Amino acid sequence: MGGRRGRYYPAITPEVLLRAYSIGLFPMAESADDPEIFWVEPEVRGILPLDAFHISKSLAKAIRKKPFDIRVDTAFDQVIAACAEPAEDRPSTWINSTIRKLYSELHGMGHAHSVEAWEGENLVGGLYGVSLGSVFFGESMFSRRTNASKVCLVHLVELLRARGFTLLDTQFTTEHLKTFGAIDIPKEEYLKLLKAAVDPPHLKF
Repeated sequence: MGGRRGRYYPAITPEVLLRAYSIGLFPMAESADDPEIFWVEPEVRGILPLDAFHISKSLAKAIRKKPFDIRVDTAFDQVIAACAEPAEDRPSTWINSTIRKLYSELHGMGHAHSVEAWEGENLVGGLYGVSLGSVFFGESMFSRRTNASKVCLVHLVELLRARGFTLLDTQFTTEHLKTFGAIDIPKEEYLKLLKAAVDPPHLKF
């Protein structure tokens, strides 16, 4: 999918990062080892409509068995570190040390959050993202057990619905996300939804 992006060399602050999110931009790095970041503004944006979210019968059955202990914001730094690790289906990631530091700071400010799947004291899956106004910007997820990240996503959507969030931004869509109802919309349509959702008050996650 197309989109504009540009290098950003000066030091970026969490406040600048939140401002970027509010106008439709988000940061990425070429690789985990690249210290630089660039802004991304996709021409086609992925969202997961909260009122159209659905799960398969097999996943619903698995969830009823309660395979994991789901926790929120208890291991944010561990989740983003796990998302930055290479995986079988993801040999390299765009999460570098700069991004990890910035999002850890956002977490401390109450604007970045994690949903975690645990087996005892072992973190086996999770996701993280940014909340602003009534928007949650999903960033990345990881899984070390079957369905772990999927169960976290289901929990995330339930939490967002319960607390009055209006927009779940997935940045891009994947075949995986489309099975839950994710869709692509033009940038212009996304920006209208975003503008309506980022205004105060900032909802509690």
